[in-house]
Amino acid sequence: MSPKATPLLPTMGVGSYAAPGWFLASWREVRKGGWGAGDVEELLDDATRIVLADQIEAGIDILSDGELRRQRFVYEMFDRLSGLERQAPRRRLGIAGYDMAPSFVAREPIAAPKGLGAVEEFLALKRLAPASAPLKVAIPGPLTFAMSIAPAPGVLETLIAIVNAELKALAAAGAAFVQLDEPGISRAPHGLSAKDGALAVNRALAGVEAQRAVHVCFGNNAGRPMADRRLGPLMDAMTALDCDVLMLEFANRQMADSELLATLAKDYIVAAGVIDVKNFRLETPADVAERLALCLKHAPAERLIATADCGFSALPRYLARQKLQALAAGAELARGH
Repeated sequence: MSPKATPLLPTMGVGSYAAPGWFLASWREVRKGGWGAGDVEELLDDATRIVLADQIEAGIDILSDGELRRQRFVYEMFDRLSGLERQAPRRRLGIAGYDMAPSFVAREPIAAPKGLGAVEEFLALKRLAPASAPLKVAIPGPLTFAMSIAPAPGVLETLIAIVNAELKALAAAGAAFVQLDEPGISRAPHGLSAKDGALAVNRALAGVEAQRAVHVCFGNNAGRPMADRRLGPLMDAMTALDCDVLMLEFANRQMADSELLATLAKDYIVAAGVIDVKNFRLETPADVAERLALCLKHAPAERLIATADCGFSALPRYLARQKLQALAAGAELARGH
């Protein structure tokens, strides 16, 4: 069955979703051992069903799996890369931060002998989602992986090839909408400029036969960014991207830089972040509609998607669910206007 058509100003999440409390408690038990493979699969399937139900009940148009099968959108994927040696964090005490994130040194050539696992995630999503629902799957981009690996000859090119192979495998498995999450554009690693980072992302997207999105992220570790949050300095990089959809943060920046949509929407569909996932304040549908109205001053509705600034993993589920509901209701208000 072909996916149903999406409405004007379609809605979608970015990627991660807030894990249900029972899932977090169960996952702690899984890590202790004693669960069988079938038990774990049942747990993951049930959690995915909950994530899908929250989106469907809210009225979200393009569905994703919430990334509950991996940790922090990228951490789990490092376990699928061979040739890396994990480094001990220099700081272990105090509030969690980017300096506590996993870091690695390449001791041997990097490889992903069994892929990054996104194809298995997508196939589970496809099996559990309504047959007619448009689906999206997101994976970290090569710069995101490179941010955690010490610079060395060949590292970035290898990561580009690994990500490109995963995207092509997703497309071959039937994924019609794929997304790269790239905080590495706003804070490019390995001495790259933002534009050089964008060109590296292009190589990861090359030859992928699907709708291709790039999420230009400023970071969302426990709700905190890690980069200069202005879009203006990134314009040369963003306009160099060879993709179909640009996903940008606006809500947590008080809709700053929304005038740049006039330029960006000429070449890209823009998924505008109109839900602030870094704030416990719950938006009303009217708030969302007002933010979309600002976007519509600069770009036609046909070139816009309504989304959140980033993933929902740093929020409790009850609030993430309410924000999804506000997103869908606000987009409906904006359509009516």
